[in-house]
Amino acid sequence: PSLQFLEEWEMLPRAGVWYAAVLLVATGGLAAQAAPTVYRLDVHGPIENGLAPYLARGIRQANAEGASAIYLDLDTPGGRVDAAERIADAVRGSKIPVYAFVNPRAYSAGALIALATNGIYMRPGGVLGAATPVDGQGTKASEKYVSAMRAEFRALAEERGLDPRIAEAMVDEKLGVPGLAEPGQLVTLSTSEALRVHYAKAEVENEGELLAQVGLAGAAVKAIDINWAELAVRFLTNPIVSPLLLSIGVLSLLAEIKAGAHGLGLLTGFLSLGLFFGSSLILGLAGMEEVILLGLGVIAVAVEVLVLPGFGVAGVLGALLIGAAMVLAMLGNFPTGGDVVQALLVLGASVFITLTVAYAWIRHLPNSRRFTGLIHQGSALAAEGFVSALPRGDLVGKQGLAVTDLRPAGVAMFDGEKIDVVTDGEYISNGARVQIVRAEAMRQVVRLVND
Repeated sequence: PSLQFLEEWEMLPRAGVWYAAVLLVATGGLAAQAAPTVYRLDVHGPIENGLAPYLARGIRQANAEGASAIYLDLDTPGGRVDAAERIADAVRGSKIPVYAFVNPRAYSAGALIALATNGIYMRPGGVLGAATPVDGQGTKASEKYVSAMRAEFRALAEERGLDPRIAEAMVDEKLGVPGLAEPGQLVTLSTSEALRVHYAKAEVENEGELLAQVGLAGAAVKAIDINWAELAVRFLTNPIVSPLLLSIGVLSLLAEIKAGAHGLGLLTGFLSLGLFFGSSLILGLAGMEEVILLGLGVIAVAVEVLVLPGFGVAGVLGALLIGAAMVLAMLGNFPTGGDVVQALLVLGASVFITLTVAYAWIRHLPNSRRFTGLIHQGSALAAEGFVSALPRGDLVGKQGLAVTDLRPAGVAMFDGEKIDVVTDGEYISNGARVQIVRAEAMRQVVRLVND
């Protein structure tokens, strides 16, 4: 080919020589522009819900920009399995190869992510495995959960052509693998052991050696950093921030419902609960089921406050629905005992904060000098002539129309005036004709007028 090229070069006219030279320079420039690019995504520290959107975005971006490969820099003690499953699904859905660099450890959920990649490379002294699921107290989870995780690891190993017995033994210590771990011990592979059983493809010291092993020596490496939106989601789902959002949301809505107004409290309440549930929706923890439960709970509480004063069935039901929605919004599709414990702790902290603030309002607000213009701080006795409202004896006998359902409290219209009324216990539907039979200060008692 070289000889043929030289012969053709000699046959070119002078103008053609210059054209060929320009063409060679341009071709070389295009070749330089087409240098391979490898994306690096860091998986450092505990695997939590906020990590999954970052890694999924990085994998999508690398695929969209035509990168040659992606490698995950793994150094993690493990973490939430549901987050690791979402990351593994993103890895398996990549159209370009994704490699794992165990640098130096990938325990538990980190091992699940590593098994989902196209190849595992480990640094000297690296470790991989120890993936048995545990509950909030650090003890082994139920057999049902262990069985599910064992199947997950086995499926990943089979997909990548690895020995599935070793993957299962990483999850269940009862299995054991000859030469690696006796029954009763979890399989945790060192770098040399992973090479021997072909779980690791090679031992590499650094990034350069890794790229050489995957046939991309000299490739440009592009690191993807977490963006502001992902940082915000991770902040909002923090176990310290979540109960504050819940408390602010519930307190604001209850204060607004009790006041019967539609202002700053309503906006604050919906904003706080929206941030809480919205961040969970982004992470895939919550769905429309949780939003519906929350809506039903708020409606039940509103009925208890506005329609059925007191604290009865509607109030208890509303509180339970709101609590259930909050807990479910913090759990994934397959939560561990630890996830449930953490969700209950967040809810408990929210309830404690809510009750503390409510007590502070009731106990200290009347004595606050800053609100002297809003709250009456003195006292008056009925014997001294004090009445909470002037009696409306002129209303007795008047007839009007109920403008709301009376259950038994509601509103009726008398001579163009809307008046809060109450029945003796009977239910009167909206639009029915009623008559005031007693006027007791602010309590106007009505009965149904039978035409």
